[in-house]
Amino acid sequence: MSETLAADAAPATVLSVPKEDPFTLQVTDAAVAKVKDFAAKMPDAAGKALRVFIQGGGCSGFQYGFTFDDEKPNDYVLQVKDVRVVVDRASSVKLHGATLNWIEDFRGAGFSVENPNAQSGCGCGKSFS
Repeated sequence: MSETLAADAAPATVLSVPKEDPFTLQVTDAAVAKVKDFAAKMPDAAGKALRVFIQGGGCSGFQYGFTFDDEKPNDYVLQVKDVRVVVDRASSVKLHGATLNWIEDFRGAGFSVENPNAQSGCGCGKSFS
């Protein structure tokens, strides 16, 4: 993990855990700010958490997904500053120890996941295996 990313990463407080399973996800200040920005502009996001999930697809086998959603039974519910983040149990296996960031550069803007569990990724950075 880069030093600038680590310095910017906010520790998540686990509010509820479906079992005794350990789960960690770091969320940078830039990602928190963008989630708040999106939530303020999207009426359907009111009162909902940011769901971070893994789905099949992409050129490397799996890809990250992000949406506003209600908490569901067996979700990990994390509080990061004033933003709630939820992760389902299946996705948590692949996201454990990852860092969620918001990146804006010459390639565009979007959420970026630095994932220690990914063995390889594609050139666009949107999918992994």
